[in-house]
Amino acid sequence: MHRVVVTGMGAVSACGLGAQALIEATQAGNSGVKSISFDDLDVQRVNTAARLSDADLASVESQWVNRMRDPVANYALMAAREAVAHAGLEPEHFGDACGVSIGSGFGGAQTLNRNYRKFAGEGSMRLDPMAVPKIMNNAAASWVSMEFGATGPALCLATACSSASQSIGMAWQMVALGQVDRCLAGGSEACLESGVFRVWELLRVMTADANRPFSKDRNGMTLGEGSGILVLETLESATARGAPIICELVGYGTNSDAKDLLRPNADRAVACMRQALKAAGLAAADIGYVNAHGTGTVANDVNEITALREVFGDAIDTVKISSTKPVHGHALGAAGALELITAIGALQTQMAPPTINFNEVDPKIDLDPVANTKQPIQTQAVMSNSLAFGGINATLIAKTYG
Repeated sequence: MHRVVVTGMGAVSACGLGAQALIEATQAGNSGVKSISFDDLDVQRVNTAARLSDADLASVESQWVNRMRDPVANYALMAAREAVAHAGLEPEHFGDACGVSIGSGFGGAQTLNRNYRKFAGEGSMRLDPMAVPKIMNNAAASWVSMEFGATGPALCLATACSSASQSIGMAWQMVALGQVDRCLAGGSEACLESGVFRVWELLRVMTADANRPFSKDRNGMTLGEGSGILVLETLESATARGAPIICELVGYGTNSDAKDLLRPNADRAVACMRQALKAAGLAAADIGYVNAHGTGTVANDVNEITALREVFGDAIDTVKISSTKPVHGHALGAAGALELITAIGALQTQMAPPTINFNEVDPKIDLDPVANTKQPIQTQAVMSNSLAFGGINATLIAKTYG
């Protein structure tokens, strides 16, 4: 088995363009949540989302416009280009030695939404003939592989909110086993479209005011969008080419509740985290910060903290736990990648990012989740959790390289 290191990171999010913009925003608690409205929705209860700014959206479109690509692929391409540059990869580092593993929950949501509307209003002859290649979930992974000539395995996991975390985990496994020397891994989502937004409203899990994970008065999540891509590489490959090593990715766990599509199961989250800790060769007490899934819904937050208490035991009083979703939104298929980058940022700065908008400790949870202001940590290892609809759980653990 090979040791796996992170040598590059890239991000597109409501916090701005770039991984550093994401890390700085989450550390400072500067939210990317903005007002949003849809002309074709006659009823809109929720009026905010963590969307790209108009300027950032224009920047993406000016660089990546292509009639065969939906924004979900454009976001991934921009994040991948940053990650590749950050890692110092050159053309000779791709080919069969490089894989791609990029998840997405919805795929080409803009294309799907616009074509359904055209079909209903204008008839079947007015549809986009490139709709199929733009809609398919694997489009982002395929476009990234073509952009860099990465001819190793190209994967796309569509597992709701765990898509990115599982995609990174699969990449970790491929690199650790020596199937490839490196892999571009993460997730991408561009789902802030009227039809998608409306059905999330109808599910009654989105807040109409502010996302407040773990707070007693929490009342739902805030949707987001974007992409996070990391370069995972064998330690041998990275050192041979003199690459900058950001950290080591040491643990991955994943499992299924196999019980309910929407109601989480704390016991299975416990098993998932323990699996990741075992893979990492670490004890729970070795983890100094947890970037929680922390959606701000009543069921998720109670479930996750129940699981964390079981895993960490007495160490729960020393580990710092927070949710950064109030800053970058719940980006669904991209969430795990954005949150792993955020957790790595915490490892680099030795500061736990805050859970903004927190008002009051919930006695059912009894946790102060790094409330509103970042806090110092002293740790060599951090954890990131993704607990998805469908009962699909994923945990990643990063460690200081040395």
